[in-house]
Amino acid sequence: MSFAQPNLPVETPPRHEPESFTDPQEAVSRLCVLYDEATDFLREKFQATIAGKPRNARFRAFYPELRLVTRTFAHVDSRLSFGHVSEPGSYAATVTHPTLFRNYLEQQIALLVENHGVPVTVGVSRTPMPVHFAVDGDQDITVPQEGVLAFPLRDVFDVPDLATTNDDIVNGYDFKYPDGARSLAPFTAQRVDYSLARLIHYTATAAEHFQNHVLFTNYQFYVEEFELYARKALADPGSGYCALVGPGNAQITDPDAPLDVPSKLPQMPTYHLKRPDGGGITLINIGIGPSNAKTATDHVAVLRPHAWMMVGHCAGLRNSQRLGDFVLAHAYLREDRVLDDDLPVWVPIPALAEIQIALEDAVAQVTELKGYELKRIMRTGTVATVDNRNWELRDQSGPVQRLSQSRAIALDMESATIAANGYRFRVPYGTLLCVSDKPLHGELKLPGMASEFYKTQVARHLLIGIRAMELLRQMPLERIHSRKLRSFEETAFL
Repeated sequence: MSFAQPNLPVETPPRHEPESFTDPQEAVSRLCVLYDEATDFLREKFQATIAGKPRNARFRAFYPELRLVTRTFAHVDSRLSFGHVSEPGSYAATVTHPTLFRNYLEQQIALLVENHGVPVTVGVSRTPMPVHFAVDGDQDITVPQEGVLAFPLRDVFDVPDLATTNDDIVNGYDFKYPDGARSLAPFTAQRVDYSLARLIHYTATAAEHFQNHVLFTNYQFYVEEFELYARKALADPGSGYCALVGPGNAQITDPDAPLDVPSKLPQMPTYHLKRPDGGGITLINIGIGPSNAKTATDHVAVLRPHAWMMVGHCAGLRNSQRLGDFVLAHAYLREDRVLDDDLPVWVPIPALAEIQIALEDAVAQVTELKGYELKRIMRTGTVATVDNRNWELRDQSGPVQRLSQSRAIALDMESATIAANGYRFRVPYGTLLCVSDKPLHGELKLPGMASEFYKTQVARHLLIGIRAMELLRQMPLERIHSRKLRSFEETAFL
């Protein structure tokens, strides 16, 4: 990263020699120290600069770095899809917000040390930290837009750099840092910081509130039902849930307290039913369309959730379906187009057995139907995702033929995108939809068409999604994270 004024000296925090650790907690604590030093330095210099202090230097701080060097192949349990590197060499990861990611980092470091029998090294990386991300979250500091200040910001501080803010690791093959080290983690620190900032913008909730199990929906009714469920859970001391958080970081622990969310909601209203260990459930109303679905999952992915699912409305494509029937996706016809450059359409998106079983078990538990009787209200098959909400108004001969050839049973605008991005980011995914219209059979999505059966099923639908996540929470993490999601050359971290 270069500056426009090379004649100015560069001032940085004190440089530290790398330290080796076999204790994951000590390693993460050291990452926290280095990260705090960098952000404190940039905050101090930025505040002084915008207050008018003479600019006699450029200011630069660096992200902390975690590094592993191994000279032997690891002897690991072949069932484990993460926690080890594929071959001897040098591996590194730039780290941001280590306090937020402490549990995740400690778990991943512990596996590395155990599987390879060598320590990890913590030091200062060569990746500059953009000032925008250093001051992010500080209510007293705002980085002005370009042109507001009397000087170009990039002449004095580092700004976000697309060379390190991208998806090259998850999308590519044989990614290496400039010094030749391969990546330990699926994202660089700048890419994580970028998404953390975007999450706050789109959801109006801080990253610390997100839980390990994420439900996506495209209908406000699910948000209302989620709040009702959350209040019942908070009233039950045995539920394990401790708080409900909504947009604006409004939070309640008392089930009867008002949840004071802002009157102007964000683009993707988000609610978090929290557990102390982060094992609760986050619900995001992403609205309609594959672009929204991609945007949401692009950013949620950096939090490394244990699973995400789509629970929304769809068009039923079979005459035997009724409004309110459920659709459990086991394959996807991708005509959403938003991921074509990142994940070509010829890449198959497999169903994940653990997710499928959890969803089917949840349907059985909530509806009290079993075995063959489940087929009365649920079908398993291909879900088609398109980017044109009014596809049925065009010549139907082409689309209907493709839908029939694919054996599709339902159509929506989000599910395949969410599943494909789960596949791309190695986040376990699933889809359970509720039929809200049947456009090929004369039942369009119009007011007054919903039957009592449909209304009852929609109310059950969210409960099924929640129950499926609770079933997954009981599974060991290594069972949920399927080897199906891992490519030939993978990062050691989830």
